[in-house]
Amino acid sequence: MVTATMPHRFAKNPFIVRLGVIALVLVIWEVAGRWLVDPMFFAPASRVGWDLASVFKTDGVPGAMGITLLELVAAFALAVTAGLSIGLAVGLHTFSRRAFMPIILFLYGMPQVTILPIFVLCFGIGPACKIAFGFTHGVFPIIVTVAAGVQGIKPILLVGARAMGASAWQELRYVVFPHLVPSLFTGMRLGMTGVLLGVLLAELYVSTAGIGFFTTQFTQNFQPSLLLGLIGTLAAMAIVLNAVMRRLEARFARWRD
Repeated sequence: MVTATMPHRFAKNPFIVRLGVIALVLVIWEVAGRWLVDPMFFAPASRVGWDLASVFKTDGVPGAMGITLLELVAAFALAVTAGLSIGLAVGLHTFSRRAFMPIILFLYGMPQVTILPIFVLCFGIGPACKIAFGFTHGVFPIIVTVAAGVQGIKPILLVGARAMGASAWQELRYVVFPHLVPSLFTGMRLGMTGVLLGVLLAELYVSTAGIGFFTTQFTQNFQPSLLLGLIGTLAAMAIVLNAVMRRLEARFARWRD
């Protein structure tokens, strides 16, 4: 009886299922890299893991990771500050929402890679261009989710706060922000992904430094193991940042429990 229920119990464990999915992906990756794809363009997982140390030993890569991380942090901080401010302004006022929300949604839906040359003309090819381009990718998801979160607050709560003499700041502090936490952190996670995409796109096309630059170098030099190792490191950074966001959300949303 115990033996029969063990597989069923493991199948209901999310951690075990995650490990199974990861193991399956690694097996498919290994098989494809060894027998199905040209080794000049793709490397098996074992080779990528073996050559991972070589990625960090490549001249300029550690510094490039530091540059990309600084650009990412700066762009994300600007996106959160602007996205929260604009999202509150748009969400709390009906006139602002009707006037500006269509424009925001239009800009959000526009493929921004098409206007990358404008950023290069305005900011050059240095870090400012990457920060600005990453900012434009990250700010709109935050604006949209914050505005939607504000509209989900029951009006009776704001009316009650005003009736009890709450100031505008107290309304934001004790009514708006607590109810806004889930939407805000959802927007921040989406914004973080967008910022990362924007920074890397700018580095791929108009940069002589950063992770995107070395991604192009490894591709042009037919070094798939180093390329995939660098991409894997970047993915690990994104996973860690996303986990930090989830921890912060759990910390600031404890009142919901």
